[in-house]
Amino acid sequence: MRCLTLAAARPITRVTLRVGPDQGEEPGVWASLTTEEARELAHQLLAHADRAESAAGTGASHV
Repeated sequence: MRCLTLAAARPITRVTLRVGPDQGEEPGVWASLTTEEARELAHQLLAHADRAESAAGTGASHV
């Protein structure tokens, strides 16, 4: 993950997430998210992790 700030009349800050490795000469896949989108994605990932842990019977929880 990285923070990308684009210079403009009003700077635009995005959260970038690398989601795939480079493929030889081709760049890998990455996502550019607003801060709101990044927070929502984090919330959803934590919720899915909780469900996966519950299904596995580990009893661990993160919210």
